Amino acid sequence: MTEQELQKLKYPIGTFDCPSNITSEIIESWISILEHFPNRLENLIKNLSDEQLNTPYRPDGWTVRQVIHHLPDSHLHSYVRFKWTLTEDKPVIKPYFEDRWAELFDYEAAPIQTSLLHLRVIHEKLVYLIKGLSEDELNKSFIHPEMQSEVVLKKNIGIYAWHSNHHYAHIENLMKRNNWI
Repeated sequence: MTEQELQKLKYPIGTFDCPSNITSEIIESWISILEHFPNRLENLIKNLSDEQLNTPYRPDGWTVRQVIHHLPDSHLHSYVRFKWTLTEDKPVIKPYFEDRWAELFDYEAAPIQTSLLHLRVIHEKLVYLIKGLSEDELNKSFIHPEMQSEVVLKKNIGIYAWHSNHHYAHIENLMKRNNWI
């Protein structure tokens, strides 16, 4: 497999490219992605067998099961980052080792239903919160120590809308390549 092919498997929709001017229309489209993502994901994977769930989406990549367990954990972190940012002055967030989390036994063996429910609840809470934010609140930011940069909340909405579509594409592309859909 060429490096270009591997990159396409890693980033099937490309990397996140934030517009320089994040308009209310863009935010609304990102919110819509977040709002509908749990249903889209559940509909995509509802007929997968355990064998299919345990299939990596790319060489040396996570299995579908690991991706499904990763999503609510990652998006819970995002939700907490919103809360910190809304209640503190430019908080420094705590990053986590998502690759190590994915190696834990629950990511490799646990049924996906709990993570799907967790994802649904986190997205309902996150979307409800975001829809109620003022322009001033959307412009608040947190510090990401790994990136050594400030992240504005309205950009963070886009990051997680992209993140949702990014992992959806991982699973969907695997299913297409393997003729599961």
